[in-house]
Amino acid sequence: MRRGTRLYSLLGVLLLLALAYFNWLPAGRGPSGGGGFKLPVPWLQPRMSFAGRAGTHFVDTGTGAPLYVNGWNSYWLLSARSPALAAEMLRRGRRMGLTVCRTWAFSDGGPGALQISPGRFSEPVFQMLDYVIYVARRNHIRLILCLVNNLDNFGGKAQYVQWAQAAGANVTNSTDSFFSHPTIRGYYKEYVKVMLTRRNSYSGIKYCNEPAIFAWELMNEPRCVSNSSGPHIQAWIEEMAAYVKSLDMKHLVTVGIEGFYGPGRSERLGVNPGDWAASLCSDFIQNSAVKDIDFASVHAYPDTWLPKASMDEKVNYLSNWVDWHLNDSEHILRKPVLFSEVGYLQHPEVNSTVNGDTVLKLVYDKIYNSAKKLQAGGGALIWQLMVEGSQMYNDGFSMVARDRPSTYKLIKKQSCRLQRLYGKEDDSGLKCSLLP
Repeated sequence: MRRGTRLYSLLGVLLLLALAYFNWLPAGRGPSGGGGFKLPVPWLQPRMSFAGRAGTHFVDTGTGAPLYVNGWNSYWLLSARSPALAAEMLRRGRRMGLTVCRTWAFSDGGPGALQISPGRFSEPVFQMLDYVIYVARRNHIRLILCLVNNLDNFGGKAQYVQWAQAAGANVTNSTDSFFSHPTIRGYYKEYVKVMLTRRNSYSGIKYCNEPAIFAWELMNEPRCVSNSSGPHIQAWIEEMAAYVKSLDMKHLVTVGIEGFYGPGRSERLGVNPGDWAASLCSDFIQNSAVKDIDFASVHAYPDTWLPKASMDEKVNYLSNWVDWHLNDSEHILRKPVLFSEVGYLQHPEVNSTVNGDTVLKLVYDKIYNSAKKLQAGGGALIWQLMVEGSQMYNDGFSMVARDRPSTYKLIKKQSCRLQRLYGKEDDSGLKCSLLP
Protein backbone atom coordinates (compact mmCIF):
# COMPACT_ATOMS: atom_id res chain seq x y z
CA MET A 1 0.00 0.00 0.00
CA ARG A 2 2.82 2.34 0.96
CA ARG A 3 4.55 1.59 -2.34
CA GLY A 4 1.37 2.52 -4.25
CA THR A 5 1.05 5.78 -2.31
CA ARG A 6 4.63 6.71 -3.16
CA LEU A 7 4.00 5.89 -6.81
CA TYR A 8 0.97 8.18 -6.93
CA SER A 9 2.93 10.93 -5.18
CA LEU A 10 5.75 10.58 -7.69
CA LEU A 11 3.33 10.69 -10.60
CA GLY A 12 1.74 13.82 -9.14
CA VAL A 13 5.11 15.55 -8.87
CA LEU A 14 6.03 14.53 -12.42
CA LEU A 15 2.70 15.86 -13.69
CA LEU A 16 3.29 19.21 -12.02
CA LEU A 17 6.80 19.38 -13.44
CA ALA A 18 5.50 18.57 -16.90
CA LEU A 19 2.83 21.26 -16.65
CA ALA A 20 5.38 23.80 -15.44
CA TYR A 21 7.74 22.85 -18.28
CA PHE A 22 5.10 23.28 -20.97
CA ASN A 23 4.08 26.54 -19.37
CA TRP A 24 7.55 27.90 -20.18
CA LEU A 25 7.09 27.39 -23.91
CA PRO A 26 6.08 30.45 -25.95
CA ALA A 27 3.23 29.97 -28.36
CA GLY A 28 1.78 31.69 -31.35
CA ARG A 29 -1.35 33.79 -31.16
CA GLY A 30 -4.33 31.74 -30.12
CA PRO A 31 -7.99 32.66 -29.87
CA SER A 32 -7.33 34.37 -26.55
CA GLY A 33 -4.72 36.71 -28.05
CA GLY A 34 -1.92 35.72 -25.68
CA GLY A 35 0.49 32.82 -25.56
CA GLY A 36 -0.36 29.14 -25.34
CA PHE A 37 -0.81 26.78 -22.38
CA LYS A 38 -1.94 28.31 -19.08
CA LEU A 39 -1.50 27.13 -15.53
CA PRO A 40 -2.51 30.15 -13.40
CA VAL A 41 -1.06 28.97 -10.10
CA PRO A 42 0.78 31.80 -8.26
CA TRP A 43 3.21 29.56 -6.35
CA LEU A 44 4.51 28.05 -9.59
CA GLN A 45 5.84 31.42 -10.77
CA PRO A 46 9.57 32.23 -10.44
CA ARG A 47 10.55 33.89 -7.18
CA MET A 48 10.93 37.65 -7.46
CA SER A 49 10.85 40.58 -5.06
CA PHE A 50 9.38 44.02 -5.54
CA ALA A 51 11.39 47.08 -6.47
CA GLY A 52 11.25 49.75 -3.80
CA ARG A 53 12.89 52.98 -2.81
CA ALA A 54 15.23 53.97 0.01
CA GLY A 55 15.84 57.70 -0.04
CA THR A 56 17.46 58.63 -3.34
CA HIS A 57 17.95 55.14 -4.75
CA PHE A 58 15.94 52.08 -5.73
CA VAL A 59 16.22 48.88 -3.73
CA ASP A 60 15.35 45.23 -4.03
CA THR A 61 12.83 44.89 -1.21
CA GLY A 62 13.72 41.24 -0.74
CA THR A 63 17.40 41.80 -0.02
CA GLY A 64 17.63 45.53 0.66
CA ALA A 65 20.36 45.78 -2.00
CA PRO A 66 20.51 48.95 -4.12
CA LEU A 67 19.02 48.71 -7.63
CA TYR A 68 20.44 50.72 -10.52
CA VAL A 69 18.65 50.15 -13.77
CA ASN A 70 19.90 49.45 -17.25
CA GLY A 71 16.76 49.04 -19.28
CA TRP A 72 14.92 49.75 -22.47
CA ASN A 73 11.66 50.79 -24.08
CA SER A 74 9.57 48.55 -26.31
CA TYR A 75 6.27 50.37 -26.33
CA TRP A 76 4.76 47.85 -28.76
CA LEU A 77 4.64 44.66 -26.67
CA LEU A 78 0.89 44.82 -26.01
CA SER A 79 0.11 45.43 -29.68
CA ALA A 80 2.64 42.94 -31.08
CA ARG A 81 1.14 40.93 -33.93
CA SER A 82 2.42 37.76 -32.29
CA PRO A 83 3.04 36.87 -28.63
CA ALA A 84 6.26 35.23 -29.81
CA LEU A 85 7.64 38.66 -30.82
CA ALA A 86 7.01 40.08 -27.35
CA ALA A 87 8.52 36.99 -25.71
CA GLU A 88 11.60 37.15 -27.92
CA MET A 89 12.13 40.83 -27.10
CA LEU A 90 12.03 40.10 -23.39
CA ARG A 91 14.44 37.17 -23.78
CA ARG A 92 16.89 39.33 -25.72
CA GLY A 93 16.67 42.05 -23.10
CA ARG A 94 17.59 39.54 -20.46
CA ARG A 95 20.54 38.27 -22.53
CA MET A 96 21.87 41.85 -22.63
CA GLY A 97 21.63 42.04 -18.85
CA LEU A 98 18.77 44.56 -19.02
CA THR A 99 16.49 44.51 -16.01
CA VAL A 100 13.61 46.90 -16.72
CA CYS A 101 11.40 47.36 -19.80
CA ARG A 102 9.00 50.27 -20.20
CA THR A 103 5.93 49.56 -22.30
CA TRP A 104 2.37 50.70 -22.91
CA ALA A 105 -0.42 49.23 -20.79
CA PHE A 106 -3.05 51.10 -22.80
CA SER A 107 -4.75 51.10 -26.17
CA ASP A 108 -7.86 53.26 -26.06
CA GLY A 109 -10.50 53.05 -28.79
CA GLY A 110 -9.97 52.08 -32.41
CA PRO A 111 -9.03 48.71 -33.94
CA GLY A 112 -7.43 46.24 -31.55
CA ALA A 113 -8.10 48.42 -28.50
CA LEU A 114 -7.66 47.20 -24.96
CA GLN A 115 -10.25 49.71 -23.69
CA ILE A 116 -13.02 49.72 -26.27
CA SER A 117 -15.01 52.39 -24.46
CA PRO A 118 -14.96 53.67 -20.85
CA GLY A 119 -15.00 50.63 -18.58
CA ARG A 120 -15.40 48.17 -21.47
CA PHE A 121 -12.39 46.00 -22.27
CA SER A 122 -11.28 43.44 -24.82
CA GLU A 123 -10.49 40.24 -22.95
CA PRO A 124 -8.24 38.86 -25.75
CA VAL A 125 -6.12 42.04 -25.70
CA PHE A 126 -6.01 42.00 -21.89
CA GLN A 127 -4.75 38.42 -22.07
CA MET A 128 -1.91 39.64 -24.28
CA LEU A 129 -0.88 42.02 -21.51
CA ASP A 130 -1.19 39.13 -19.06
CA TYR A 131 1.22 37.20 -21.25
CA VAL A 132 3.73 40.05 -21.48
CA ILE A 133 3.85 40.34 -17.68
CA TYR A 134 4.02 36.56 -17.27
CA VAL A 135 6.95 36.20 -19.70
CA ALA A 136 8.73 39.22 -18.23
CA ARG A 137 8.78 37.54 -14.83
CA ARG A 138 10.11 34.31 -16.30
CA ASN A 139 12.96 36.34 -17.78
CA HIS A 140 13.61 38.24 -14.52
CA ILE A 141 12.55 41.50 -16.18
CA ARG A 142 10.50 44.13 -14.38
CA LEU A 143 8.09 46.33 -16.35
CA ILE A 144 7.21 49.99 -16.12
CA LEU A 145 3.59 50.05 -17.28
CA CYS A 146 2.33 53.36 -18.65
CA LEU A 147 -1.41 53.95 -18.23
CA VAL A 148 -2.33 56.53 -20.91
CA ASN A 149 -0.78 58.56 -23.71
CA ASN A 150 -0.58 62.33 -23.98
CA LEU A 151 -0.33 61.86 -27.75
CA ASP A 152 -3.15 60.63 -29.99
CA ASN A 153 -1.33 57.37 -30.73
CA PHE A 154 -3.26 54.43 -29.27
CA GLY A 155 -6.11 56.78 -28.34
CA GLY A 156 -4.52 58.96 -25.71
CA LYS A 157 -6.17 61.78 -23.83
CA ALA A 158 -7.97 62.89 -27.03
CA GLN A 159 -9.94 59.63 -27.02
CA TYR A 160 -11.05 60.25 -23.43
CA VAL A 161 -12.30 63.71 -24.40
CA GLN A 162 -14.23 62.24 -27.35
CA TRP A 163 -15.81 59.63 -25.09
CA ALA A 164 -16.97 62.31 -22.66
CA GLN A 165 -18.41 64.42 -25.47
CA ALA A 166 -20.26 61.40 -26.88
CA ALA A 167 -21.72 60.77 -23.41
CA GLY A 168 -23.17 64.30 -23.37
CA ALA A 169 -20.69 65.87 -20.95
CA ASN A 170 -20.09 69.60 -21.31
CA VAL A 171 -16.49 69.25 -22.51
CA THR A 172 -14.55 71.58 -24.79
CA ASN A 173 -12.63 70.27 -27.77
CA SER A 174 -9.34 71.05 -26.04
CA THR A 175 -7.56 67.92 -24.87
CA ASP A 176 -6.61 69.89 -21.74
CA SER A 177 -10.07 68.88 -20.50
CA PHE A 178 -8.55 65.47 -19.80
CA PHE A 179 -6.86 66.87 -16.70
CA SER A 180 -9.76 68.92 -15.31
CA HIS A 181 -13.17 67.53 -16.27
CA PRO A 182 -14.67 65.29 -13.56
CA THR A 183 -16.22 62.85 -16.05
CA ILE A 184 -12.88 62.23 -17.72
CA ARG A 185 -11.05 61.94 -14.44
CA GLY A 186 -13.62 59.34 -13.49
CA TYR A 187 -12.97 57.40 -16.71
CA TYR A 188 -9.24 57.36 -15.97
CA LYS A 189 -9.76 56.22 -12.38
CA GLU A 190 -12.00 53.39 -13.51
CA TYR A 191 -9.33 52.31 -15.97
CA VAL A 192 -6.68 52.37 -13.26
CA LYS A 193 -8.87 50.33 -10.91
CA VAL A 194 -9.53 47.66 -13.55
CA MET A 195 -5.83 47.51 -14.42
CA LEU A 196 -4.49 47.25 -10.88
CA THR A 197 -7.05 44.69 -9.74
CA ARG A 198 -6.78 42.50 -12.85
CA ARG A 199 -5.91 38.85 -12.14
CA ASN A 200 -3.38 37.53 -14.64
CA SER A 201 -4.85 34.65 -16.64
CA TYR A 202 -1.39 33.04 -17.00
CA SER A 203 -0.08 33.33 -13.45
CA GLY A 204 -3.17 33.76 -11.30
CA ILE A 205 -1.58 36.84 -9.68
CA LYS A 206 -3.32 40.20 -9.44
CA TYR A 207 -1.37 43.00 -11.09
CA CYS A 208 -1.21 44.88 -7.77
CA ASN A 209 0.58 41.84 -6.28
CA GLU A 210 2.94 41.22 -9.21
CA PRO A 211 6.64 41.92 -8.46
CA ALA A 212 7.47 41.81 -12.18
CA ILE A 213 5.88 45.26 -12.39
CA PHE A 214 8.56 47.81 -11.49
CA ALA A 215 6.27 50.84 -11.45
CA TRP A 216 3.06 52.43 -12.68
CA GLU A 217 3.51 55.48 -14.90
CA LEU A 218 0.54 57.87 -14.85
CA MET A 219 0.95 59.20 -18.41
CA ASN A 220 3.44 59.25 -21.24
CA GLU A 221 4.79 62.81 -21.57
CA PRO A 222 1.92 64.88 -20.11
CA ARG A 223 1.62 68.26 -21.82
CA CYS A 224 -1.06 70.91 -22.26
CA VAL A 225 -2.31 73.06 -25.13
CA SER A 226 -2.82 76.21 -23.06
CA ASN A 227 -0.26 77.20 -20.45
CA SER A 228 -3.15 78.18 -18.15
CA SER A 229 -3.71 74.45 -17.66
CA GLY A 230 -0.55 74.01 -15.59
CA PRO A 231 -2.39 74.01 -12.23
CA HIS A 232 -4.82 71.42 -13.60
CA ILE A 233 -1.97 69.07 -14.53
CA GLN A 234 -0.42 69.44 -11.09
CA ALA A 235 -3.76 68.75 -9.38
CA TRP A 236 -4.32 65.76 -11.68
CA ILE A 237 -0.91 64.28 -10.78
CA GLU A 238 -1.61 64.68 -7.07
CA GLU A 239 -5.08 63.12 -7.34
CA MET A 240 -4.13 60.19 -9.56
CA ALA A 241 -0.91 59.31 -7.74
CA ALA A 242 -2.85 59.18 -4.47
CA TYR A 243 -5.55 57.05 -6.13
CA VAL A 244 -3.02 54.52 -7.43
CA LYS A 245 -1.49 54.28 -3.95
CA SER A 246 -4.95 53.77 -2.42
CA LEU A 247 -5.27 50.61 -4.54
CA ASP A 248 -1.67 49.44 -4.56
CA MET A 249 0.94 50.22 -1.93
CA LYS A 250 3.42 47.64 -3.21
CA HIS A 251 4.49 49.35 -6.42
CA LEU A 252 6.40 52.49 -7.24
CA VAL A 253 4.61 55.33 -9.04
CA THR A 254 6.04 57.94 -11.41
CA VAL A 255 4.49 60.69 -13.53
CA GLY A 256 6.05 60.15 -16.96
CA ILE A 257 7.16 63.74 -17.58
CA GLU A 258 9.97 64.72 -19.92
CA GLY A 259 11.88 66.79 -17.37
CA PHE A 260 11.23 70.33 -18.62
CA TYR A 261 11.42 73.19 -16.13
CA GLY A 262 8.39 75.49 -15.87
CA PRO A 263 8.27 79.29 -16.13
CA GLY A 264 8.55 79.65 -12.37
CA ARG A 265 12.11 78.28 -12.49
CA SER A 266 13.87 81.29 -14.01
CA GLU A 267 17.30 80.08 -12.91
CA ARG A 268 16.75 76.78 -14.74
CA LEU A 269 15.01 77.87 -17.94
CA GLY A 270 18.35 77.83 -19.74
CA VAL A 271 18.56 74.10 -19.06
CA ASN A 272 15.51 73.50 -21.27
CA PRO A 273 16.12 72.76 -24.96
CA GLY A 274 14.25 75.93 -26.00
CA ASP A 275 11.77 78.56 -24.85
CA TRP A 276 8.94 76.31 -26.03
CA ALA A 277 9.64 73.74 -23.32
CA ALA A 278 8.53 76.00 -20.46
CA SER A 279 5.08 76.53 -22.03
CA LEU A 280 3.96 72.88 -21.89
CA CYS A 281 2.57 73.03 -18.31
CA SER A 282 5.00 70.54 -16.78
CA ASP A 283 7.64 71.39 -14.22
CA PHE A 284 10.21 68.79 -13.28
CA ILE A 285 10.56 69.80 -9.65
CA GLN A 286 6.93 70.58 -8.82
CA ASN A 287 5.49 67.54 -10.60
CA SER A 288 8.06 65.14 -9.15
CA ALA A 289 7.83 66.48 -5.59
CA VAL A 290 4.28 65.15 -5.13
CA LYS A 291 4.14 62.97 -2.01
CA ASP A 292 2.85 59.84 -3.76
CA ILE A 293 5.35 60.06 -6.63
CA ASP A 294 8.25 57.75 -5.79
CA PHE A 295 10.73 58.73 -8.47
CA ALA A 296 11.25 61.37 -11.13
CA SER A 297 11.42 60.74 -14.86
CA VAL A 298 13.37 62.51 -17.59
CA HIS A 299 13.50 62.06 -21.36
CA ALA A 300 16.36 63.01 -23.65
CA TYR A 301 16.11 63.57 -27.42
CA PRO A 302 18.92 65.88 -28.50
CA ASP A 303 18.34 65.19 -32.22
CA THR A 304 14.74 66.39 -32.25
CA TRP A 305 15.02 68.98 -29.50
CA LEU A 306 18.06 70.63 -31.12
CA PRO A 307 17.66 69.78 -34.82
CA LYS A 308 20.05 72.46 -36.10
CA ALA A 309 22.80 71.92 -33.52
CA SER A 310 26.13 70.28 -34.26
CA MET A 311 26.99 66.99 -32.63
CA ASP A 312 29.32 68.74 -30.17
CA GLU A 313 26.55 71.18 -29.24
CA LYS A 314 24.11 68.32 -28.68
CA VAL A 315 26.59 66.48 -26.47
CA ASN A 316 27.30 69.61 -24.40
CA TYR A 317 23.60 70.28 -24.04
CA LEU A 318 22.84 66.70 -23.01
CA SER A 319 25.63 66.68 -20.44
CA ASN A 320 24.20 69.81 -18.81
CA TRP A 321 20.63 68.42 -19.01
CA VAL A 322 21.58 65.21 -17.23
CA ASP A 323 23.72 66.97 -14.58
CA TRP A 324 20.96 69.39 -13.58
CA HIS A 325 18.40 66.62 -13.16
CA LEU A 326 20.77 64.41 -11.20
CA ASN A 327 21.58 67.31 -8.91
CA ASP A 328 17.98 68.40 -8.40
CA SER A 329 16.89 64.82 -7.70
CA GLU A 330 19.68 64.29 -5.19
CA HIS A 331 19.46 67.58 -3.31
CA ILE A 332 15.95 69.00 -3.83
CA LEU A 333 13.59 66.12 -4.52
CA ARG A 334 15.57 63.55 -2.53
CA LYS A 335 14.21 60.87 -4.86
CA PRO A 336 15.69 58.67 -7.57
CA VAL A 337 15.49 59.88 -11.15
CA LEU A 338 15.13 57.53 -14.10
CA PHE A 339 16.10 58.68 -17.59
CA SER A 340 13.22 56.69 -18.97
CA GLU A 341 13.64 57.61 -22.64
CA VAL A 342 17.07 58.20 -24.17
CA GLY A 343 16.63 58.36 -27.92
CA TYR A 344 18.59 59.32 -31.01
CA LEU A 345 17.79 59.07 -34.69
CA GLN A 346 18.83 55.86 -36.40
CA HIS A 347 18.84 57.10 -40.01
CA PRO A 348 22.46 57.03 -41.25
CA GLU A 349 22.10 60.25 -43.21
CA VAL A 350 21.07 62.11 -40.06
CA ASN A 351 23.12 60.54 -37.32
CA SER A 352 25.75 57.82 -37.55
CA THR A 353 25.97 54.91 -35.13
CA VAL A 354 29.14 56.47 -33.70
CA ASN A 355 27.28 59.68 -32.84
CA GLY A 356 24.40 57.70 -31.37
CA ASP A 357 26.78 55.72 -29.20
CA THR A 358 28.27 59.01 -27.98
CA VAL A 359 24.85 60.14 -26.74
CA LEU A 360 24.11 56.84 -25.04
CA LYS A 361 27.57 56.50 -23.51
CA LEU A 362 27.36 59.99 -22.01
CA VAL A 363 24.14 59.13 -20.18
CA TYR A 364 25.43 55.69 -19.17
CA ASP A 365 28.63 57.14 -17.72
CA LYS A 366 26.76 59.68 -15.62
CA ILE A 367 24.38 57.01 -14.31
CA TYR A 368 27.31 54.76 -13.44
CA ASN A 369 29.14 57.55 -11.60
CA SER A 370 25.96 58.32 -9.67
CA ALA A 371 25.51 54.64 -8.82
CA LYS A 372 29.07 54.37 -7.49
CA LYS A 373 28.22 57.12 -5.00
CA LEU A 374 24.81 55.57 -4.16
CA GLN A 375 23.15 58.73 -5.44
CA ALA A 376 19.93 59.60 -7.28
CA GLY A 377 20.78 58.57 -10.86
CA GLY A 378 18.58 55.48 -10.81
CA GLY A 379 19.17 54.33 -14.37
CA ALA A 380 18.55 54.86 -18.07
CA LEU A 381 16.24 53.24 -20.63
CA ILE A 382 17.17 53.41 -24.30
CA TRP A 383 14.37 54.28 -26.76
CA GLN A 384 13.66 51.83 -28.28
CA LEU A 385 14.53 48.20 -29.02
CA MET A 386 12.88 45.86 -31.50
CA VAL A 387 13.21 42.37 -32.92
CA GLU A 388 12.93 41.15 -36.46
CA GLY A 389 9.28 41.18 -37.46
CA SER A 390 8.37 44.25 -35.40
CA GLN A 391 9.48 46.85 -37.96
CA MET A 392 5.97 48.29 -38.20
CA TYR A 393 6.62 49.91 -34.80
CA ASN A 394 9.80 51.67 -35.99
CA ASP A 395 9.57 55.40 -35.27
CA GLY A 396 13.00 56.44 -36.54
CA PHE A 397 14.58 55.99 -33.10
CA SER A 398 14.26 52.20 -33.07
CA MET A 399 16.84 49.46 -33.53
CA VAL A 400 17.43 45.75 -33.42
CA ALA A 401 20.32 45.93 -30.97
CA ARG A 402 22.40 43.07 -32.34
CA ASP A 403 22.31 44.67 -35.81
CA ARG A 404 24.41 47.50 -34.35
CA PRO A 405 27.40 45.73 -32.77
CA SER A 406 28.95 48.79 -31.13
CA THR A 407 25.66 49.79 -29.48
CA TYR A 408 24.99 46.19 -28.47
CA LYS A 409 28.38 46.02 -26.77
CA LEU A 410 27.82 49.37 -25.06
CA ILE A 411 24.48 48.21 -23.63
CA LYS A 412 25.96 44.98 -22.30
CA LYS A 413 28.94 46.80 -20.81
CA GLN A 414 26.63 49.11 -18.85
CA SER A 415 24.62 46.13 -17.61
CA CYS A 416 27.78 44.46 -16.40
CA ARG A 417 29.32 47.37 -14.58
CA LEU A 418 26.08 48.13 -12.74
CA GLN A 419 25.78 44.43 -11.93
CA ARG A 420 29.29 44.41 -10.50
CA LEU A 421 28.50 47.32 -8.19
CA TYR A 422 25.54 45.91 -6.29
CA GLY A 423 24.27 42.84 -8.10
CA LYS A 424 25.49 39.37 -8.81
CA GLU A 425 26.00 37.14 -11.82
CA ASP A 426 22.78 35.50 -12.95
CA ASP A 427 21.80 32.90 -15.53
CA SER A 428 20.87 35.40 -18.24
CA GLY A 429 23.72 34.27 -20.45
CA LEU A 430 25.49 37.63 -20.13
CA LYS A 431 29.17 36.83 -19.55
CA CYS A 432 30.39 39.90 -17.72
CA SER A 433 33.75 38.33 -17.05
CA LEU A 434 34.44 38.40 -20.79
CA LEU A 435 33.71 42.14 -21.14
CA PRO A 436 36.31 44.81 -20.30
